[in-house]
Amino acid sequence: MKPFFELKSLYICVKDMERAIRFYEYLLGQRVTEKSDIYSVFNIGGFRYGLFAHEKMNEPKSWGNNCLPSLTVSSLDTALERLQALHAPIVFPLTAIGTNLVLEFADSEGNIIELTCPLAKHNSTAGDT
Repeated sequence: MKPFFELKSLYICVKDMERAIRFYEYLLGQRVTEKSDIYSVFNIGGFRYGLFAHEKMNEPKSWGNNCLPSLTVSSLDTALERLQALHAPIVFPLTAIGTNLVLEFADSEGNIIELTCPLAKHNSTAGDT
């Protein structure tokens, strides 16, 4: 039986759409799927990751860290290189939590995003980069 609720997308608020698109195109290594001044989308394995320019719609938002999008990466080394090139500050240092390596960074718009990489995957590819 199909679940009643399915999570197929989320969006984060951005202040500068072009800057946010450039940031995520580089980080994700892919082009934006849908693009507009108000709402742009990246398709990440069938999941819609949206960028919403809420100020252009006069929609107030309160900022906080109660919802962290979490992206799983296949190569932590590559992700770290891209974050460094983007000058994205690491706000939670690389830490082993359970069976994953986890870190959090601030994107170009100030949103906090989590990256995870399974320890087994990282250890098996650590010498390949």
